[in-house]
This record gives sequence, C-alpha cells and structure tokens, in this order.
Amino acid sequence: MSGSKVKTATLLLCLLPGVGYLLALFGLPLVRVLSGSFTERGSEGPTLATWAELFGNPVYMDGLWFSLWLGIAPTIVSLCISLPLSALMQANETSRKLFGTLYKIPLVVPGIVAGFLVLVILDRGGMAGRLLAPLGVTMPRLVRDDWGAGAIIALSWKTVPFMTLIIAGSMAAISKDVLSAARTLGANHLTVLRRIQLPLAQPGVTAAVLLSFIGSLGSYVIPSLLGPSYPLPLSVHMFSEGFQQGNWPMVYAMGTLLSAMAIAVLLAYYAIIGSLSRNDTARG
Repeated sequence: MSGSKVKTATLLLCLLPGVGYLLALFGLPLVRVLSGSFTERGSEGPTLATWAELFGNPVYMDGLWFSLWLGIAPTIVSLCISLPLSALMQANETSRKLFGTLYKIPLVVPGIVAGFLVLVILDRGGMAGRLLAPLGVTMPRLVRDDWGAGAIIALSWKTVPFMTLIIAGSMAAISKDVLSAARTLGANHLTVLRRIQLPLAQPGVTAAVLLSFIGSLGSYVIPSLLGPSYPLPLSVHMFSEGFQQGNWPMVYAMGTLLSAMAIAVLLAYYAIIGSLSRNDTARG
C-alpha cells in the first residue's frame, strides 16, 4: 500500500468515531423523519397526501408562522440585551463580577418554572397588576395575547443568559491591547463595540443567535402555558398529533417543515451578516 493510501486510511479511521456518531444519532433519524413524512396513516408506500394535508390546513400554516415568530422575536430581544451586557462585562472587574453573577440566575431555572413566574407576575390579576392598581395603572394583556408577548418575555428571560455566556466569552478572547490601542486613538466605547468587539466576536454572536433561535423555535412548554389559544405553534401540534392522535406521518412532516424553515432563516441571517460586513469593509 502506497504512502498516500496509508495516510488516507489513517485519516478515515481518525474521522470514523466522530462521523459515525453523527450519522448514527443525527443522520439516520433525520432520514427516518424525512422518509416518514412521505407516508400516510393507514396506508403503505410513498405518498404526498400528508404534505397536501399540512399545506392545505390553515390551522397548521398559521401555526408555522407563529412558530417562526416565537423563534425570531425572542432571539432579537435577547440579542439586544446580551450585546450591551456582554460589553459591560468587559469594561472592568467590578462590572464583570456584578453582571457575571446576575445574568446566570435564569440558567438554573427550568423553563416551566420561568413560564409560571411570568404567569404569576404578568397575568391579569397578577403581582404586577396588583402593585400598579393603586396608582391607577392598568396592565396590558401580556399572557395569552394574540402576539404571544408573555411567551416572548419568558423565552427571552431564559435565552439572555445563554446568549450572554457565549458572546461574553467571545469578547473576553479579544486582546486587551487591541481595545486599548483603539481608545488611545480616540475611539469611544460605542465605536470600539461596533467596529472592533462585534466584528471580532462575530463567530460567537452567530453561534449564540443560531442556538437561541433553534431553541425558541422548538419550544413547547412556554408557548403552551403563556401563548394564545390560536394559533398554536407547530411544536404543540406535533405533540397533539403524535402522542394524542398517533398521526406520526403528520408529525414527521411538521418536523421536516420546521427544520427547512429554520435553515431558510439561518441562511437569510448569514446573508444579512455577510452584506453588513462587506459594507463595513467598503466604508473602512
């Protein structure tokens, strides 16, 4: 056996554990879900009937758009909080200790507990409403409203510490000499954040956004507890169709559709980030 073939075989053997793990635990289930979506309950052989039912039912389509809304809105809210919070944590040791302790608290709170906290505080007749009532202030409807505000608040509350953990770690890896040089040349804190910290921490920001979006997109407990009675996200429909009615082909189709929409949103995100980076480079 030639040297090149030996190197190739050695490389394949080194990759086999990782690649085999991904294929066994991720690749095969995805193939099963995709193939299962082209079946129909009570029939044999491939068919498009399940997909036709999915796209032809307005309840499911409204659920799809509501799922995307519950994936995108908490991610944007969390990002708007996590970016400045991560930057503040890099300012000095005092802010790092203060915010580094506070932002981690929601990490240890289960999602269903976070949902109940929002329910108890923000629901009509909840703690916030009772505190504001003597002042003549009426709380807007935030729980089970049409826009899912309560669910967005709870999802954001859970997502902010997770996103901050990733972004702050990326910012902490930036050399202090680079930041000091920028400030020496007259850059203020906002300019340093926009022109240096964010571009250099972009891989961490991207990872935080993607993971947070996927987690919010597939959330079940919080939308069930705090979301409106209609529309219901596809994650809730998947539970009712699968475990309560046993319609597994529809569950497979919903899961495939959610995954496809998630990929489309992520590609759009990459396109936007790439365009913004090119524009900054051109202006620089």
